[in-house]
Amino acid sequence: MDRIRRWVQALFFLITNGYWNFPLTRGIYQGPLKVICSPGLNCYSCPAATSYCPLGALQQLIAGVRLSLENGQFFVGFYVVGAMGAIGSFVGRMVCGWACPFGLFQELLHKIPSPKFAVWRPLRYLKYALLLFMVILLPLFVVDESGFGHTWFCKYLCPAGTLEAGLPMLLLQPALRANLGLLFLNKLFFLFLFVAWSVVASRPFCRTACPLGAFYGLFSKIKLVKLRLDPEKCTHCQACHAVCPMGVRFNESPDDMDCISCLACSKACTFNAINLEVGGVSLTGQAPQRLRRIHP
Repeated sequence: MDRIRRWVQALFFLITNGYWNFPLTRGIYQGPLKVICSPGLNCYSCPAATSYCPLGALQQLIAGVRLSLENGQFFVGFYVVGAMGAIGSFVGRMVCGWACPFGLFQELLHKIPSPKFAVWRPLRYLKYALLLFMVILLPLFVVDESGFGHTWFCKYLCPAGTLEAGLPMLLLQPALRANLGLLFLNKLFFLFLFVAWSVVASRPFCRTACPLGAFYGLFSKIKLVKLRLDPEKCTHCQACHAVCPMGVRFNESPDDMDCISCLACSKACTFNAINLEVGGVSLTGQAPQRLRRIHP
């Protein structure tokens, strides 16, 4: 199953970054596919991106709400919120483990031989603060003279944007280098921080600082596709603790908001106590054995 997940990750990377004509155009794709919401964190300004980043689009939406209301435009488009909600209610944070390019990037970095360290568990709550403040409140309330807000997370922190858009565009358009300043250095710092951290710890950005993962995590109890724990089979051996890339203790918290349904715990469980379900129907569990008829 892990091999299948790798192929799915690669497929989503190619689908969401399928515009390979950018070395000739030296710009970003602006075609009709750009209206499609990417399930994972994938920068809109990446030269190869064929879809838009849901997190960036959400900030753009919220940043323009006050300006729209002040101009008497009471119809605010919520397509991006609906798309994110549909994805979240169907698979939740499974997106992070199966369809997010930056999640795949962190996994590959973690394979580099090095000492490995755990991520301090209280840091997991930081991403919810970033979702609340940098994605929602600041774009809504901190506006410029025209009444339009800023995409705070994309502009000041997002390492995926720096990796996928900032650095490639500097190579494609060298004239942009003249405009580099403290803002770019700030984002470069966060990129290097999470790159280095990903080598020694598993998925640190996903676990501590990704607002998109925080949003999808809110659907952990109601999502259609999820991992299910069979308490009758679980022996509390804690084998699932050691293999989880997100630090989830699945036998203690089956509906943990950080679970990305990567199936590592299901593979490690020798008692078949963890199964992938779709609408309550098991996909990975073994069929129950029939009771043998005992003849007198």
